[in-house]
Amino acid sequence: MRRSLLCFIVSMVLLTPCYVHAAPDYTKFGKIAMRETQKRYPNASIIDYLHMGRSVISPVQTEEKFRLWLRRRDQAEFGVYVSIIFNSKTEEVQSIQFNETDR
Repeated sequence: MRRSLLCFIVSMVLLTPCYVHAAPDYTKFGKIAMRETQKRYPNASIIDYLHMGRSVISPVQTEEKFRLWLRRRDQAEFGVYVSIIFNSKTEEVQSIQFNETDR
């Protein structure tokens, strides 16, 4: 009985699938968006982050879009849309644009 139980437990452990989750493709550019936003708005804290999507501009240019929500020291909140255009092959950043919003 003990041996059967032990075999059952060992087999369940060995047969349990192992899931490995890869980081999303936009992770690198999300970090860049947060870093550059923090530089641009040093008196505000980033309180929310949303990846809005990726679009291919041309065979060599891709754009990642993010919306970051910030809170100033006076507790006022605002959003910043960040657009990062980069070389699709080398992933070198070509431009970063910021647009503020109150929504």
